[in-house]
Amino acid sequence: MASVTLENVKKVYAGGVEAVQGVSLAIPDGEFTVLLGPSGCGKSTLLRMIAGLETITEGTISIGGRIVNHIEPAERDVAMVFQNYALYPHMSVYDNMAYGLRNRGAPKREIEHRVMEAAKLLAIVEFLKRKPRELSGGQRQRVAMGRAIVREPQAFLFDEPLSNLDAKLRLQMRIEIRRLHNRLKATSIFVTHDQIEAMTMADTIVVMNQGHVEQVGAPAEVYRLPATRFVATFIGSPPMNLLPGRIAGADEVEVGRERIAFDSAAFPVEPGRAVEVGVRPEDLRLETDGTGTLTFTGDFTEELGATRLLHGVVGDWAMVVALHGPAPRGDSFRLRADPAAVHLFDPATGYSLRRTGQSSA
Repeated sequence: MASVTLENVKKVYAGGVEAVQGVSLAIPDGEFTVLLGPSGCGKSTLLRMIAGLETITEGTISIGGRIVNHIEPAERDVAMVFQNYALYPHMSVYDNMAYGLRNRGAPKREIEHRVMEAAKLLAIVEFLKRKPRELSGGQRQRVAMGRAIVREPQAFLFDEPLSNLDAKLRLQMRIEIRRLHNRLKATSIFVTHDQIEAMTMADTIVVMNQGHVEQVGAPAEVYRLPATRFVATFIGSPPMNLLPGRIAGADEVEVGRERIAFDSAAFPVEPGRAVEVGVRPEDLRLETDGTGTLTFTGDFTEELGATRLLHGVVGDWAMVVALHGPAPRGDSFRLRADPAAVHLFDPATGYSLRRTGQSSA
């Protein structure tokens, strides 16, 4: 396996459309990295440039220390798993998996060995004689993964491979892909718009937006310490609550006529500065004794089993509170936010105002 390095990689299409804007990344050997972002953010384009399926306008891509900008896809020693499986319908599962090795002139016995080992790993031995049309979506995706595994590439590239599966099968497949990665110790780059897939599968998440990277970090870091407003609202379901405010003192921010305490060591912001205040729904508490600092008017409750989401407003701004107990009676409550869990963002740039190097509490 090998590391993958991108240095100031850009992709500009005809008409001046910048799909990828100067992305630099270092993906270590054996790491599972997820490129996460909404449709049109450039994540699939970036993956296709790594694979050699898209030309690079500017910058360099290295795989295993070798610059591959002008190397053909077949010579880059990477294997790609597509969203639509891309299986040959007239071939058996065995032949689909063996096809790439045959094209390379691999010996018959080596092909048989690799195909059988991959089939055992993916629990598809019993399907080797079937055609793709005789398989379920999950089985076809296993075959596509098997075709990649038999090549023993330097890196595996996954382009939203679970998007066509139903919710239950997506859960099963993301567990299987992560287990497979743990066994193969392969360098893997996985593209998705689904934050749950990213949070549960990744060693490192690369959050992309409008062609550039918003944040790179471990799942817990990206969730708890968002670097930008975009990351704060894209990661998390429901997303982080955002309210306009102004710094009222050393460790308080004024929201409307009320105040929220924040950690001034983490956010050394001068009084009077306009900010956006961010608080995740699970970091808000309903105070039945009336001691909370925010007046919250509830609207309706979403029942999610283990948790309940209480929707309402603080002043003129929407707010969601996550509850682990029963929903309280009434529609007007006092809220308290954990100061250590309050985030401050620059309203103009969207960047976090957290002190550089500050870690999570």
